[in-house]
Formats: sequence, structure tokens, C-alpha cells
Amino acid sequence: MARLSPSERRLQKELMSLIKEPPPGVVVDSDQGENLSLWTINMTGAEGTLYEGEHFTLQFKFSPKYPFDSPEVTFIGPNIPVHPHVYSNGHICLSILTDDWSPALSVQTVCLSIVSMLSSCKEKKRPPDNSFYVKTCNKNPKKTKWWYHDDTV
Repeated sequence: MARLSPSERRLQKELMSLIKEPPPGVVVDSDQGENLSLWTINMTGAEGTLYEGEHFTLQFKFSPKYPFDSPEVTFIGPNIPVHPHVYSNGHICLSILTDDWSPALSVQTVCLSIVSMLSSCKEKKRPPDNSFYVKTCNKNPKKTKWWYHDDTV
């Protein structure tokens, strides 16, 4: 058996932890398999929120530099949450995914942050620049220079 890199060991540990103790409403896709660099995570909107009972899918892509490099995280599939910080192409404007990333963070903390972001939403609407952004953005949301100007939603 091939030896795992430090990045792969960390991902394997995080995957086991997420399967054993997932945040509420978060489930690792059962087809996760052996590919540690690409994860699919299913999420259900929390009770008592605008997204209660809605099902979403997150995709995590990890570079070989993880955890020193943040994962690329996007919503995928037919149900992208309508939220002021989520673009219709699934890109998420959340500072811990870029500028505020730290190796101390994990997939679990990212999932908790996204659940929290959705749970605190007061009105389902797209970001004001959604159409322009979706037409002009890079496929990789980490290449976007986000402007974090509204943390009240």
C-alpha cells in the first residue's frame, strides 16, 4: 500500500471524524470512496430556518497543499440555496474559504459555518451582482477577489 502524504493523512482523519460526528444536517456522500481530493457532502436546512427541510449538495476540492491551502467549496446540483452570499452557480462568498482560512480550520468547521450562514438568513435572495458575477467569474471561486461588505445576512 502506498504511503499517504501529510495532506492525505489529514484528509483521511477529517473524513472519519465527519462521518462519525457530523454537524447537524450534514452527511458525507456514501459514494465518497477513495478519492480524498474530491468530497461530496449533503446538507439539510436546519429546523426553524428559511431553509428547513431543503437539501443541498456541497463539493469540496482539496489541493495537495491542504490544510495550508483552503479547499475549493461550492454548492452543486439542481438545488443551489437562494442566499445573499451564494451565487446561482454555487459559489459561496464566505471569508474562511479564502482570506480568513487557517490550517486550524477543517471540513467540519466549514460545514458548520455554511449551516450557520444559511440559518441566520432573513430573506431568500441572490447577491445583487449575481448575473454579472456568474457571466464573468473564474470557474474556481478561490480565484475571485471577494469583497466582504455585508456580514449581517
